[in-house]
Amino acid sequence: MAAILMVVAPNNFRDEELFEPKKVFENAGADVVIASKGVKKAKGKLGAVVDVDIDIKDARADEYDAVVFVGGPGAAIYFSDNTALKIARDAYEKGKVTAAICIAPSILANAGVLKGKEATCFESQQENLKIKGAIYTGEDVTQDGKIVTANGPGAAAEFGKKIMEALL
Repeated sequence: MAAILMVVAPNNFRDEELFEPKKVFENAGADVVIASKGVKKAKGKLGAVVDVDIDIKDARADEYDAVVFVGGPGAAIYFSDNTALKIARDAYEKGKVTAAICIAPSILANAGVLKGKEATCFESQQENLKIKGAIYTGEDVTQDGKIVTANGPGAAAEFGKKIMEALL
């Protein structure tokens, strides 16, 4: 059974970008752990509240088969967060599925893992991805090896399916 770490912002994560992939993962039998920063409950932009299983400072990439950064405006808190950047780097370097949706691919870009990789993201972050060496595709969902990125809530279910495929 796959173990998947989903990292959400303490506030203003994008609800669909957490719950739709999470449903895909759980329906496939995966064990999902929710991580966030400094809170026991994280709040979504659209009002959902989710219990946080682990603080991001205690999360270790090598304990999971995939690490997924959930988007939404709150995800910007992790753009320069050393802990989040280390988790992204560790996941990638250890050959784990490393994924991000909406603005969160900028976390991967800032961690240096998108250099020379095809990736997509929410429109506002495409320049950052390009500056950090990513090959921006503009697709809803892009997979390059074990890296999966998506552009926003409309792609959330497909994003979840691609991550499960990458785990096989």
